Order: sequence, then C-alpha cells, then structure tokens
Amino acid sequence: MRFLAICFLAAAPVLTYSQAWAAGSTNQPFISPFTIKQTIVSTVPGNGDVNPYGVAVVPVTTGALRQNDILISNFNNKANLQGTGTTIVEITPTGHLTVFATIDGSQLPGSCPGGIGLTTALVALRSGFVIVGSLPTMDGTSATARAGCLIILNSSGHPVATLSGQGINGPWDMTALDLDTTAVLFVSNVLNGTVAANGAVVSKGSVLRIVLQTPTGGTPIELSRTIIADAFEERTDPAALVIGPTGLGLATNGDLYVADTLRNRIAVIHNALTRTQPAAAGDMVSEGGALNGPLGLVVALDGDILTVNAGDGNMVETTPKGVQASVKAVDVSGMGGGTLFGLALVPSGEGVYYVDDGNNTFDRLH
Repeated sequence: MRFLAICFLAAAPVLTYSQAWAAGSTNQPFISPFTIKQTIVSTVPGNGDVNPYGVAVVPVTTGALRQNDILISNFNNKANLQGTGTTIVEITPTGHLTVFATIDGSQLPGSCPGGIGLTTALVALRSGFVIVGSLPTMDGTSATARAGCLIILNSSGHPVATLSGQGINGPWDMTALDLDTTAVLFVSNVLNGTVAANGAVVSKGSVLRIVLQTPTGGTPIELSRTIIADAFEERTDPAALVIGPTGLGLATNGDLYVADTLRNRIAVIHNALTRTQPAAAGDMVSEGGALNGPLGLVVALDGDILTVNAGDGNMVETTPKGVQASVKAVDVSGMGGGTLFGLALVPSGEGVYYVDDGNNTFDRLH
C-alpha cells in the first residue's frame, strides 16, 4: 500500500455549495444522494499484487472482456514494492474477480524502459483494446524509477503494442475520448526531471494528447502526439514514490480537468482536443477548501468534477465554475488518507466506483 499523507491549508476563500445555492443555483450535487460506501471485493489476484490504482469500466463485450465489468491495475507486487505490479484484474459488478492480464516485461512487442509497474493510467475502449501505463522501479524506490511506457492490450489481455519515449515519461494517469475506430488519449507524466531533483519540486509535469487509430481486430496505429501542458509541479517522495499531476477528466466542451496534487487544486486545460501549444499548468478551477491533495478524478454525468484526496479519505465534487458542491467521506480502510486513487462512474449513473489501497479493495459509493 502507498501512504500519501499531505495536508493543505486553503489558499483562498472557496464558495461552498450552500452559498452558491442561496445565490440562485438549483442543481443538486451528483454525489449528494449517495450515502452507502460498500466494499465489493478484494483486488488482490493469485500472484499477490497489491496497491490497486487504475479503474476502468468495460464498454462492450469482446474477447475476455464483459460489458460493465471493471478493470483494475495493480502498482505493487506481493512484497509491496511500488512500481513492480504486473496485473490487471477484471471484476464483475457483483464482485467476481478474474485476472485479465499478467504483463511480462520481457515479452512486450515494443520498448518499455525499466519494465512493468502498472499505474492509474488505465482505459478500456469500445474497439476492445485496453491501454495501461507503466512507471517501473527496480526496488520500489524513486531512485530506480524509469520512464516506462503505455502498453496496449487486445481484448484477450495480450500486449500488442507499446508507446514510449517522445514525452512519455512516468505515465501516471489517463483518460480517453473513444471514437470507436479512433481514440484520443490524454496522459499525465510525472518523471520529467523529478528523479534527478532528489525530492525538490520541479515544474515539468506534463500532459500528452495521443491520437490512435484503433481498428477492431487490427493493431493500433499512432497518428499524432502533442504536449498540451508542460509545467505542473512534481517531485519524488519517500513514501509516495512520486507526486505530480494525476487524475484527468475530459468535459463535453473539450476542456481537460487535471488533479494538480502538489498545488492542491483542480486545473483545466482549455481546448484540449485541438490546442497545438502547451498550456503550462493550465488555469485554476478550484483550490484549497475541501481539496486535500486531489488524486483520482472523473467527470460526473452533470459535468461536475469528482476527486479523491490524498490527505484524507474524502471525495469532493466541484463544479466547472469552482464551487465545491459536496464532500463525502469514502475511505473504507480506516487509514484516513493516501489510499484513494482511481475513480469511475457506475454505468447507470447511480454511484461511483473507486479503489482503496489501504486494504486493497474495490468499492462503490451509492
């Protein structure tokens, strides 16, 4: 398990939901009706991998994938060494677990500098491809962290391609616009100068936009790669391995939201689908207040931004205008902070899936 205990003070007054409502808003926060936090199942597969990070809902049934099942990537091996996990598990909504993939770094079809350590960067596409990020280490420490890659797997869980270099440097989280035979990936990267800085903060965290052709039954082909942000704060950390831009979520208007963990804020990169120049560290949506080191991020059905905190066990809902609309305590492990990572919406809209690596569980708020 990874413990990321970061506490922040509000940098500026934050408009609360009750204040906004009094000012004329009538929309109920997306997570407001949800009162039950439920542990569905342990995420630990037979090989003992722990530290569940990425969460992705399967969109269609194909190969070994079943629609509405949930894929979860593990960052640590059974010895609890960060950056050494090799498995993606597939879990039904009722809690039946199978192993979708066990990735062998020596058997990849392309380059992946450093090997395998599966991160929160995980997406499942309607074409049947699953894409996962790797930020590997040799011994669980940031001193041995390497650039890694994105690994593309087919619907049977077999790697068919890798994407590396050219800005892919510690892929930490990912979201995608799925257009069936084409996918637009957005990937945050956290190793740009961090290992060399030896714990000092560097403002080089990046977000890449990668366009892939994803023909069903074929091999994905990269069409373009663009840096759309390049100045997020990041640093290595003895307990957390690395801290930097994490969760990503794409709004319907093309804005990309970023959980900017070190600056304790949600940022936005405008025109993420079309921009040709990097937006530095984006613009501020909201900071401080109930945010406490935001990690995982997903955009709710109403367009609000859901994040989970590193510094406590809370989920925070923030509107695109920066109003912190609702806060829910969702930690199930009792660790209090540093255990919540990947998020995904329940397909029916009646809840939020998340992982708690304090006790290696897959959970649902509903």
